Amino acid sequence: MQNGLNPVKCKNSMDFCSKRMNFDLGDLKAFLAVADLGSFRAASEALHLSQSALSRRTDKLEEALGVRLFTRTTRKVELTAIGRGFAPRARNVLNELENALVGIRDVAERMSGVVTIACVPSAVAYSLPGVIGRYHEQYPRISIRIIDESSSQVLTAVAHGDADFGLTYIGTQDPDIVFKPLMEERFVAAVSRGHPLAQRSGVTWKDLEQHAYIGLAQGSGNRFLIDQALMRSDTRPRWFCEVRHVPALVSMVEAGLGVGVVPQLAMPPAGHAALVSIPLHEPQVSRTLGLIHRRGRELNPVARLFYDLLVREMTGIDRHPLADA
Repeated sequence: MQNGLNPVKCKNSMDFCSKRMNFDLGDLKAFLAVADLGSFRAASEALHLSQSALSRRTDKLEEALGVRLFTRTTRKVELTAIGRGFAPRARNVLNELENALVGIRDVAERMSGVVTIACVPSAVAYSLPGVIGRYHEQYPRISIRIIDESSSQVLTAVAHGDADFGLTYIGTQDPDIVFKPLMEERFVAAVSRGHPLAQRSGVTWKDLEQHAYIGLAQGSGNRFLIDQALMRSDTRPRWFCEVRHVPALVSMVEAGLGVGVVPQLAMPPAGHAALVSIPLHEPQVSRTLGLIHRRGRELNPVARLFYDLLVREMTGIDRHPLADA
């Protein structure tokens, strides 16, 4: 006896006691959700199950295994020592099975789940929607949650497990984060199609001083990169309007209020009815855009599908893609 339950005994470890273990993959998913989130309430919301149904699934798994996986109090739920050892094995079982199912014909239409991506706003407007559309077309039952926040908040969301992975340009110095560079992205001058600069093949920062300038606020990661590039320059456009996020700046430019400097991915492709991207020089500003995820934590299968699709799509963009790290 152990913890009041009868442990299941097998004649050999490869048997996995299949005849006696009366549980299914849904029970394993329920267990891992509670283990990851540390709460039956949060896990029930994530799995769209009632708390009672979730509790029945974890009870069923514990009964089948003959051990206690959780210690429960009125305030919190924690994994037992056996539960902590079982969690990575359960995750591997699910990942291996779902990865195998991906290759089966028509299985994509039956796959379900939620993938959460944290993404800097400057990459959302014109780059991410196409990837989301293709992913949804292939896997219509998988829900996609986007956390569009600043670069520092993207890093925090991934580090805390609120997002499966992130699309950003910082994280290379964090020992707990893996950064996969995708492309070297230049900053461009954003102007409206009717602006005097719209027909130029290139502009300098000094050129921008002659026009109404919309800037990014202090605290923005992109503003930090711009300030770094201009440290040795005596040219610095004076803003008349300042915003916190790149999409807001692009909207101001599109309305004809002035010019601004933004990452190239924040702008639409050539031929847009209202916006024009102009190469910017003296100095040139760029950032390395890439994907981040937690070190030592494998992506679940539905997140891995999106991650791999994003890698293929973004390294195919003709904007100085980088080789795989």
